[in-house]
Amino acid sequence: MTNNVPVAVLRAFEAAGRHQSFTEAAAELRLTPSAVSHAVKRLEQSLSVSLFQREGRLIKLTPDGRALMAHVGRGFEELRCGIELISNRPSGLLRLHCALSFATQWISPRLGGFLAENPGMEIRFDAGPDFTRFKTDEYDVDIVYGLSHPQESMLVFSLGEETITPLCAPRLAETIRSPADLYEHLLVDGHNKGTRWSMWFAANGLKAPTMRGMRFERSWLAIAAAADGIGIILDSTRLAERELASGRLVAPFLNTAANISFNDHSLVIPLVARTRWPVRIFASWMARELNLASVTL
Repeated sequence: MTNNVPVAVLRAFEAAGRHQSFTEAAAELRLTPSAVSHAVKRLEQSLSVSLFQREGRLIKLTPDGRALMAHVGRGFEELRCGIELISNRPSGLLRLHCALSFATQWISPRLGGFLAENPGMEIRFDAGPDFTRFKTDEYDVDIVYGLSHPQESMLVFSLGEETITPLCAPRLAETIRSPADLYEHLLVDGHNKGTRWSMWFAANGLKAPTMRGMRFERSWLAIAAAADGIGIILDSTRLAERELASGRLVAPFLNTAANISFNDHSLVIPLVARTRWPVRIFASWMARELNLASVTL
């Protein structure tokens, strides 16, 4: 039966399954959505199964579609790896995308150690506020903040719990003894609705003050400003661990107040990339660095 299924038809199915969209698959393959749809229908007729549930323009893999996708995706990944072995693209290349603050505060300081452990690897590293969704096969891995709707064609692993607590320069901490002392200081607000000062004050039985004067849209900006003594921020001890370790920042209520916890950073890997050895090494390294359970790909 496989002799009757052209590779181009399987490629259209794989792209549609990965994107969960005929339109996005068509853009990647430089075809029309109609051509991708017809290729998938041809495959369904050849196999006598339904591979997608269709609801208007929305598509979703059926159980048979998911089963086939697992094998076809691995097949195209193996083809890609084979081509890499004899092409100019290094087989040890990892194409990494990351949320901005996590990239600046956590990943970047560790990349030197990672490459020293894995001398045969090369990394292309990009950061931005948007989840890549792997639409153009440009990245192998994404570290995402606040992933709400993972797709079936992706593996998603939580990077564990982070603690959100007031952080400030040591000289400001000298004037703080209790949560109520924060009323006398400039409190820098952040962009994340889940970690606002109002939540922290409420958790400690206090009314939040009126916020004034300063707000940062990125954690890395807020952490840098707090280390320079501009005010007190409410942010992640994981993202600020270098500043805390060096003493540029302190966490005066880390062990004495009710702080906020969240699990909003995730490691996301498309199914088609999970067999690549650079991806597997990077996922294992992340799990070890964060003391997480082993990441199974």
